Amino acid sequence: MKKIMLLMQGNARSLCKLLFCFGMASFYSVTIQAEPNIHISQPEESNSETVHADEPHSASNDKKDDSWYSDFKVVPFGFISDSIGNSIGAAGLLKGVGQPQAALLGAAFVSDKGSYVTYLGGYNYQLSDRWLVDSDAYLAQFNDYNYYLGEATRNHSDFDDYVETDGRESRIQAKFRYVLPLGLGKEQAAKASYSPRRTITGMTPWDSGVTTLGIAPFYKTRKLDDIDYDEADSTWGATFSVDWDNRDSTRNTTQGSHTIFNYTYAPDLGNDESWSTWEFQNSQYFDIGSLGNLFNKQVIAFDFYTAGTPSWEQGSDGKHRPPEYAGVRLGGLYRQRGFSSGRFTGRAAINYSLEYRVMPDWQPLQNWPVFDWYNVPWWQWVLFTDVGRVADDYDLAELHENMQVSYGGAVRFQVEGVVVRAEMAWGDEESMFRVMVNQPF
Repeated sequence: MKKIMLLMQGNARSLCKLLFCFGMASFYSVTIQAEPNIHISQPEESNSETVHADEPHSASNDKKDDSWYSDFKVVPFGFISDSIGNSIGAAGLLKGVGQPQAALLGAAFVSDKGSYVTYLGGYNYQLSDRWLVDSDAYLAQFNDYNYYLGEATRNHSDFDDYVETDGRESRIQAKFRYVLPLGLGKEQAAKASYSPRRTITGMTPWDSGVTTLGIAPFYKTRKLDDIDYDEADSTWGATFSVDWDNRDSTRNTTQGSHTIFNYTYAPDLGNDESWSTWEFQNSQYFDIGSLGNLFNKQVIAFDFYTAGTPSWEQGSDGKHRPPEYAGVRLGGLYRQRGFSSGRFTGRAAINYSLEYRVMPDWQPLQNWPVFDWYNVPWWQWVLFTDVGRVADDYDLAELHENMQVSYGGAVRFQVEGVVVRAEMAWGDEESMFRVMVNQPF
């Protein structure tokens, strides 16, 4: 296996311990996902149909519930990497900061090559009955790193067409979410957005699920040394979103759907050129029941994703295009998992993902060392495949020709509200083993 990808993303207080466990076990080349995508929700859920609140699970919980110790965890981690170097770092998570449902997450590491990453985020802060806000900031330096640029990111490009250089990357953003008075949002308001378990009561946003309007201003940069490349090294704008989440669970979905539409706009002011992109994603989940005494649950999960760049050919010079680090991309943790993050970029993209998820009747994790310190209510085995491609025209015929294919398997489990996934993926160019948290969709 050529790469191990670690993503510092999660949604509960045990994240830091998990980073330590998997980071210290990594002895292959490592690629770090540049932009963590973190979602924090509550309370705990279990394998049964009954929702359980947090319960004491270790000696440390014998301390007062309102003490900082019970909600604050810091842990070191480390890994060995050909691209990053020998690295050490630490991560910390603090829950209930200012509000019971809110959380702060911080992480950082440094390598002997001089590379480093720092990350800080705050999540689920409730501004009013229906308004929530998340925010995060990311700063990194990568020395002697492999970057794919220009034609090297196209669907027909060669795996060896990368450039090796030093790069500095950053991102700062905030996302404001308004929960509409529809479905579960009628009575639960903002709380419906961060509750992990829900009851599906219909097939439209008016009757079921959580419908959210969002606006997320952002600022992103990528600066490469000694590279003569005609691309803006910084950009800013805002993403406007409509999100209808009609899943029965945000962590271990067995039925329902999730639909997202994003429109991103970067204005002339502060950018070399204005640009815009759109994304549409729809996920469907089907519970096909148990399989004797072997599997307690079987689920078919399907995801469709497509994106375009309306501004691609605007203007006489046709340069109203986003920088590649901010535009339409495939590869990484969510789509085309057999390829590195952002391996393919273009004007348009389409991707189909299919997963077969099963929950075995046998579940030994609760009795394993380290795991026995925490509540591990379930684990899941997964087979998956991704099929898709990018193109410089939004042409459905072209987007379905010469498509890239990824396939693989994964083991996923929940530890104190954190969904961890360890997966092996293969593509035409390489194979990858990843350890990260959160379901891909």
